[in-house]
Amino acid sequence: MAIKTTAFGYPKIGPNREMKKAIESYWKNEISKEELYKRLEEVDAERMSKVINANLDYIPSNDFSLYDFVLDVSTMFDVIPSRFRNIEDSLDRYFAMARGTDNAIACEMTKWFDTNYHYIVPEFEGGFKIVKNRPLTSYKWAKEKFGVETKPVLVGPFTYIFLGKVYERQEGSLLMKMIKAPESEKFRPLVLEIASLYNGILLELQREGVKAVQLDEPALVLDLTEEQIQTLIDAYKVVMHDINNLEVFVHTYYESLDNFEKITRELPVSGIGLDFVVNNENLENIKKFGFPTDKKLIAGVISGRDPWKTDYKEVLSLIDEILKYVPEENLILSNAAPLFHLPVSLEPEKGHLDSDLIGLLSFADERLEELKTLKEIINEGKDIPVQTLQDLRDKFKNEKVREAVKDIDNQDIKRPHEFKERYKKQIELLGLPRFPTTTIGSFPQTKEVRQTRAKFRRGEISKEEYDRFIKEQIKKAVEIQEEIGLDVFVHGEFERTDMVEFFGEKMEGFAFTKNGWVQSYGTRCVRPPIIYGDVSRPEPMTVEEIVYAQSLTDKPMKGMLTGPTTILNWSFYRKDIPKKEIAYQIALALREEVLDLEKAGIKVIQIDEPAFREGLPLKKRKQEEYLNWAVKAFRLTNNTVEETTQIHTHMCYSEFNEIIEWIYKMDADVISIEASRSKGEIIEAFERFNYDHGIGVGIYDIHSPRIPPVEEMLEIAERTIQVIDKNLVWINPDCGLKTRQWEEVIPALKNMVEVTKILREKYGDKYDW
Repeated sequence: MAIKTTAFGYPKIGPNREMKKAIESYWKNEISKEELYKRLEEVDAERMSKVINANLDYIPSNDFSLYDFVLDVSTMFDVIPSRFRNIEDSLDRYFAMARGTDNAIACEMTKWFDTNYHYIVPEFEGGFKIVKNRPLTSYKWAKEKFGVETKPVLVGPFTYIFLGKVYERQEGSLLMKMIKAPESEKFRPLVLEIASLYNGILLELQREGVKAVQLDEPALVLDLTEEQIQTLIDAYKVVMHDINNLEVFVHTYYESLDNFEKITRELPVSGIGLDFVVNNENLENIKKFGFPTDKKLIAGVISGRDPWKTDYKEVLSLIDEILKYVPEENLILSNAAPLFHLPVSLEPEKGHLDSDLIGLLSFADERLEELKTLKEIINEGKDIPVQTLQDLRDKFKNEKVREAVKDIDNQDIKRPHEFKERYKKQIELLGLPRFPTTTIGSFPQTKEVRQTRAKFRRGEISKEEYDRFIKEQIKKAVEIQEEIGLDVFVHGEFERTDMVEFFGEKMEGFAFTKNGWVQSYGTRCVRPPIIYGDVSRPEPMTVEEIVYAQSLTDKPMKGMLTGPTTILNWSFYRKDIPKKEIAYQIALALREEVLDLEKAGIKVIQIDEPAFREGLPLKKRKQEEYLNWAVKAFRLTNNTVEETTQIHTHMCYSEFNEIIEWIYKMDADVISIEASRSKGEIIEAFERFNYDHGIGVGIYDIHSPRIPPVEEMLEIAERTIQVIDKNLVWINPDCGLKTRQWEEVIPALKNMVEVTKILREKYGDKYDW
C-alpha cells in the first residue's frame, strides 16, 4: 500500500497574468467573447498540465474562474439579484454582478476568511435551480483534452450559504435590509434547500463515472453553534443521498476543527481534509479522539499560504505521528490551504532575488514538486534532500532592531492628549468646514504612469526625468482637486506601484519578487513583499513628494502611509519570530516617517489599515491577543506627534461589528470606511457603539466603473448623520482611486462634493461644538 497525494487551488492567473490581460481586454472591447474563451482555455490548460505532471493521485478540476469561485457557484445555482436579471448575456451578467453597471450597484465584496482574497457575497432573494453543472463540464473537458480522471472541486453548501446574505424586512418598516445568512432564521432552510441541488450535481457526476469530488468547507473551522453543526450534518445527509460510487471529500482549512469528534464521525462523507500547517491543534485532536476508520484523511501538510520552503524532516515526522492513528491506505497528503495564495513559480526569481533567500522559498509550482518529493520519499525510499534552512535564516538577523521592540508589550502606548480637545484644535488649525471632503489616497494610475515607471525601472529614463514626470502628475492631481472643490488633498501616489510594496522597497528586511503575482480579487493582482529579516527604515520614504504637493496648494495635504498591521498581513512574513514582533518593528520604522512628515509641516497624516481585521484569528478565543498587539502597533506609529497633527486611518471591505471597540482603541482622529457596496450597513456598527471620533463615510464605490448619482450617495450620508455627531462626519470614496480612470473619477467626485453642499445647506457648514 502506498500513500496518495492530491492538491487544490492552483493559481488561476497564469504565469504572466494572462487571465487578467485577457479579461480586461474583453472589458475594453478589444477582443471578442470567443477570443476571451480561447485565451482563458489556454491558461487553464497550462494549469492542468502542471498538476498532472505532479504525479497526483487525485487531480483537481473545476478550480478555474473568470472572476471569483463563489460567484461561480451563485451563477451555477441561479442566485442572481433581481437588479441584474435584465442582462440577457450570461457572461456580461456575471461580470456585472462583480463590477456593477450604470444602473445596478455591484454585489458586495468582502474578505475570504482571514486572507487577502476577496469574494462576491451571494444575495439570497429567492430559490435555487441548477443552471449548469460546472463541475461536470470541467471534468469532461479535462478527460477529453488530457485523458485523465479528475476530482472536481466546488465550494460546499454549508460554506456557500454561510458566506451569503439574506434580505429581510426591517422591524416596523416596509424596507428590506440584508443580514448575514447565519444570523437569519432562513439559514437552516437555505442550507437544506441548496443541499438537494448539490445532491443533483453529485448524482450527475456519479452517472458520468467520476471517482471523487472535493467540497471545500472552510466555514467548519469557525466558532459554530450546536444548531449550525446539526444543520451541516443534516445537509450532508441530503447531499449524499444515493451517492454510493463517488468519493466525496470535505476539505477544511485556515484553522483547526473545533467540533472535531462530532463532525469527523457523523459527517456522512468519504474523507475529511484537515489543516496540519496552521497549528498543531488538528494533530492533538486526532491524538485525543482518533480518526474514523471508515473515512480517508486528506492531511494538509504542505503550506498553501506562505512561501517558505517545506522542511522535509519536520513534515515526515508529522506524517509519522499521523500514521499512528490513521492507516496508510486511508491517508492522502495535500497542501493545507489553496495554492492560489501563492505566486505561480519561483523560476523567474532566480537571478533576481538573493540566492540565500531563494533557498528558503517555494511557490505554487514548487509546492507541487514538494508533494511529489514527499510521495517518492515515503513510497519509493528516495533520500531526504539535505536542507540548511535555519542557517540561511540566521544570516538575516539584526540584533539592534530586535532589542528596540523587546519591551514594547510592557509599555502603555498612547497619545497624551484627549481626542475631543485635540480634534477641535486640529479643525481650527486646518480651517475646515463641517462635512469635510477628501479622498483615500491614490488617483488613477494611467497607462502613461505605468509605462513611465516601467521605463524608469528598466533604466530607459533617468531618475531626474522620472522625478520630473511624477511632479507633473502630482501638480495635475492638485489642480483637479482644486477644481472639484475638495477640502483635504492627497498627492495621488503616482510614484507608488502598490501601497505595501512601495514601503517595503524602502525598508530593510523586505524582498520583492519580479513576477510573484497573487490574485486579490477578479483581475486585481498584487505582488506581496517577502519579510525575510528584521525591519528598519534607512531614510525618509515619502517626505519629498508630500512636501512638494503641499507647496502647490493652501489646502491641507495628507501624508499617506500604510500601517504596520496591513504591511504585515499583506506580506509573506517570516515564521521564525512572533508575528507581533514584526508588527512592532514596522511600526517603529513608520513612526520615524510620521515624525519627519510632521517636522516638514504636514498636519494631516493618514496611516491606512485596510487589513487590520483581515489578520483577525478565525477563532474568537484567539482574537483578543491579536487585537491587543495590532492596536498597540498602530498607536506606536503616531503616539509621539503633536496634538494638532491629525491622524487618519482607512479600512475597507471588512466586518467591523465585532471589533468596533478595538477600532476605537486605535484612537485615530478620523477613520474612513466602506459604506457604498453594503448600502450603508456598516453604519450599524457605529449605531450600536458610541463612536465619538471622526468618521469618513465611503459613499462612492470605487471598485465599479459606474458614476454614482448624487441621490445614491446622499442617502448613505444622511443615514450616517442620523447616528454620528455631525461635527465628526467626513465625506469620501470608500477606497483609493488607483484602478479607475479620470473620466470616471472626476464626475464621481464632483457628485460627492455636491452631496456635501447639500448637507451644509441643510445642517450648516459651521461646527457647533
